[in-house]
Amino acid sequence: MLNNKKVVVVLPAYNAALTLEKTFLEIPMDVVDEVVLVDDASKDDTIGVARQLGIQHIIRHDANKGYGGNQKSCYNKALELGADIVIMVHPDYQYTPKLIVAMSSIIANDVYPAVFGSRILGKGALKGGMPLYKYIFNRFLTLTQNILIGQKLSEYHTGYRAFSAEVLRSIDFMANSDDFIFDNEMVSQVFMKGFEIAEVTCPTKYFEEASSINFKRSSIYGLGVLRVSLQHRLHKWGLIKAKIY
Repeated sequence: MLNNKKVVVVLPAYNAALTLEKTFLEIPMDVVDEVVLVDDASKDDTIGVARQLGIQHIIRHDANKGYGGNQKSCYNKALELGADIVIMVHPDYQYTPKLIVAMSSIIANDVYPAVFGSRILGKGALKGGMPLYKYIFNRFLTLTQNILIGQKLSEYHTGYRAFSAEVLRSIDFMANSDDFIFDNEMVSQVFMKGFEIAEVTCPTKYFEEASSINFKRSSIYGLGVLRVSLQHRLHKWGLIKAKIY
């Protein structure tokens, strides 16, 4: 409990058996009230490791629903538990849970209603091993998105995110894609509703066990990002009516 705000951490997991323990043990349980893990039909023993660690709430998808589908289950469960602040941490140990205190404090003290852990602020991305092509891709997409959406985020593609319950209840995240583009649709929805997003510098780690999408999936994702950003601008101008808003 932080400033009488209930903090729930959600872990969208897929084949995270090798990294889940490292991630979970860094979660500051003196601030976090409950942890939710959603296993998206992993092929490894993610569920077994989660049970061994004593994670309070474990949900297993019988069939793989995709990264976006996993987050939908995460956020719905967190809201069902009465969370005031929901923080998504990838259980692949690419982002350190040690920033949870800082991110949740920003929301708990009503400074910002949403906070992202940015790999781009500072030199965390390349220092942590982000492939150069992904870094360049990230910078190009972020510049384009900032222009089209009218914001100034350092990156739109981090998987380390914290939201107030008010933000989650105000947007229709269930209308979003079940694939990776879910993240960008959600950012677009948050900005469309007039909420601001803070950023904190976040170190990152790229290693064999950390989840990552390949070049082909990255290219498809990039095209989807551009589509969402253009859709955001056209909707704001009143030229189209997009179903996610």
